[in-house]
Amino acid sequence: MAKLLRIASRRSQLAMVQTHWVRDELVKAHPNLEISIEAMATQGDKILDVALAKIGDKGLFTKELEAQMLVDQADIAVHSLKDLPTNLPEGLMLGCITEREDPADALVVHQKHKDKTLATLPEGSVVGTSSLRRLAQLRHHYPQLLFKDVRGNVITRLEKLDAGEFDCLILAAAGLGRLGLGDRIHELIDASISLHAVGQGALGIECRQGDAAVLAQIKLLEHLPTTRRCLAERAFLRELEGGCQVPIGVNSSFAEADGDASDGGQELILTGMVASLDGTKLIRDQARGAAEDPESIGIALALKLREQGAGEILEQIFADVRPQA
Repeated sequence: MAKLLRIASRRSQLAMVQTHWVRDELVKAHPNLEISIEAMATQGDKILDVALAKIGDKGLFTKELEAQMLVDQADIAVHSLKDLPTNLPEGLMLGCITEREDPADALVVHQKHKDKTLATLPEGSVVGTSSLRRLAQLRHHYPQLLFKDVRGNVITRLEKLDAGEFDCLILAAAGLGRLGLGDRIHELIDASISLHAVGQGALGIECRQGDAAVLAQIKLLEHLPTTRRCLAERAFLRELEGGCQVPIGVNSSFAEADGDASDGGQELILTGMVASLDGTKLIRDQARGAAEDPESIGIALALKLREQGAGEILEQIFADVRPQA
């Protein structure tokens, strides 16, 4: 095995926390392995004055890291799996998916609303989110609220909230937890209101295809139940031809009747949603099947939603939200 492993990472605080966790776990398993980290800003990190959907939805937070691997300046890249497109560049592969943290969306409120929930926020309250998925679902359930785009890293967003620019924010619970900010979570939003992003809460480790030595080094971080759930979710997204910035949400679980989620012989249940940007149209359905074949479940669910009009909703969104050149 190689004695040096080079990791490419975004340089945001959350990305570095995640990358350092991967590094530390690999060092525990491979004490003689020397690991270096190359941190860089991606396109999504640099452009903060434009909504993500207006920039483009493919690889905003991954292209620069992938380029480092393709020119042999890095061996792996650590991503928040929800940021990783479902179609990867030629020569690269998703080598490993780590155990998932809580994938739920979380409500974080301004101090003046500490006695409120999402359902009891006053009419006209300003909700900060950069996610079209969250926007569409919350508009559907809470049309009385106002929504405003918010960019920047988690700390920057919280500073804007505390300064009074927003009444509340919707953020990923997993990210807040990894940053040691779990105490800012005011409410975990139930899946009946907001299905989470594909891959949310898990880390994806990308590497070069055919690099057997690197694959062997990182595979120990793979968590099989999370991998199966996320492969089903990613197949669902891929089949709908949706990028990161479209109102597509998911939730996945294992059938309780089949016992422990680490047992290889269970059923995987996948729920999926597609919504219009204004929240007036929302299609939601479910598919289930053998956990050993997760991608077929995702494909089946995508076809069910297409039959119910998901394709027309997405086509309208793509026409309305045109990335800037």
